[in-house]
Amino acid sequence: QVELVESGGGSVQPGGSLRLSCGVSGTAIGAICMAWFRQPPGKERERIIMTDDEGRTLYTRSSVKGRFTASQGRVRNTLWRRMSRLNIGETARYYCEAKEENGVWCLTESQYIYWGQGAQVTVPS
Repeated sequence: QVELVESGGGSVQPGGSLRLSCGVSGTAIGAICMAWFRQPPGKERERIIMTDDEGRTLYTRSSVKGRFTASQGRVRNTLWRRMSRLNIGETARYYCEAKEENGVWCLTESQYIYWGQGAQVTVPS
C-alpha cells in the first residue's frame, strides 16, 4: 500500500515557475515507479515525467523538456517537481502517481493505481 500526499500548485503568470511536492509513505513498500500526470480542463490525461525507484527519469514529455524536472529526496520519501516557463495551455490538475514496479515497467501507463489528491496549477491568460 502506497500513500501519496501532494502539495504546492497555485496560480502563476505566464512564464512563471512553480514547485510541486509529493510525500510518499506506506507499508512494506518495495521498489516503486513514480509518474507525474496532468489533466487539463476538458482534455485527456497526459503523462509528463516517469521515474524509476532510484529517481532516474525514464520519460519526459517533449513539450516540457528543459522546463520541467523531477527529483527525489535521499530516502525517497519526498519527490519534487519543478516547472518553469509555464504557459497558458498548461493550466491543469497535476497528479503524483505510483505503482509497485521498477525499470522498464515504469514506462507503461497502466497500473498506476496509487494517486495523490492532485494539485491545481492555473496559468491565467
